Amino acid sequence: MFEIICSIDNAIINAEVLGTMQQKYRRWFLLWGMFFAVFLVRGLLPLILVWSASPDLTLWEAFTAMFSDNPDVKEAIETSSPILLIGGGTFLIFLFFHWLFLEEKHFGLPGEQFFFSKGAWFYAVVSILLMAVVWFALERNPMMAFGAVVGSTAFFIVHGFRQNAELQEQKLMSGDMSDISKILYLEVIDATFSIDGVLGAFAFTMSVPLILVGNALGAIAVRQITVSNIDRIKQYRFLKNGAMYSILLLGSIMLIDSFGFHIPEFVSPVITFGVVGAFYFKSVRASKKDAETA
Repeated sequence: MFEIICSIDNAIINAEVLGTMQQKYRRWFLLWGMFFAVFLVRGLLPLILVWSASPDLTLWEAFTAMFSDNPDVKEAIETSSPILLIGGGTFLIFLFFHWLFLEEKHFGLPGEQFFFSKGAWFYAVVSILLMAVVWFALERNPMMAFGAVVGSTAFFIVHGFRQNAELQEQKLMSGDMSDISKILYLEVIDATFSIDGVLGAFAFTMSVPLILVGNALGAIAVRQITVSNIDRIKQYRFLKNGAMYSILLLGSIMLIDSFGFHIPEFVSPVITFGVVGAFYFKSVRASKKDAETA
């Protein structure tokens, strides 16, 4: 569910660009694009993240650890998990504040319009936040501080790709590019948009097999939405709000967990279902109200 909600923007861009392409190239993207989206991006990225956060393991050991009961390997992953959690948490919280301060949106809660009008404060807020996280992390483990910096660096790199994607979307829509070029660019966009879901998954579990299955099912569902239900999804105007507030809470859970304060695993899915569900019903009510006044 989290993967699907986080990928709504991706599905909308895919559907709009696919509408400008020939039928055979649409089928090619939906078939082979699934391979890249599920197996290469959502499949390899969790493995690479676990491996990079566990310097004592080789890449093969990190892979076999996903299916192994070896206590030494599991202990190495658990020991290094704070680095991954603090990096992912920093990334997600930066993502939320970027949405709150700078992104166009339907205002779903009081205060959102105020923060949007103060967009220039985004960089000050995230800079102060990063400084505070690094300060406290240094006292616990210097590698955690490095993980927080990596998380912030990853955010700005991904943000740069996304900004470029938004600029290029009009070019894709205008037909100035060949269908093959559009497919290749859509794959780049898809890879960029998938990072949120992969990082956020670690707030639910450190089990890579579960993350692989959840992200794969989410990617398949997003492809189905792209094909058949994109107009219906657009009617739920506050779903993105719900996704972003759940991202804030999940990122906070990851930060808290990285400092050794254990939070039960059931909390993350409960928060996601609760927050997204609340904004879903808010969207339904808003749609009914619009229909009555039309």
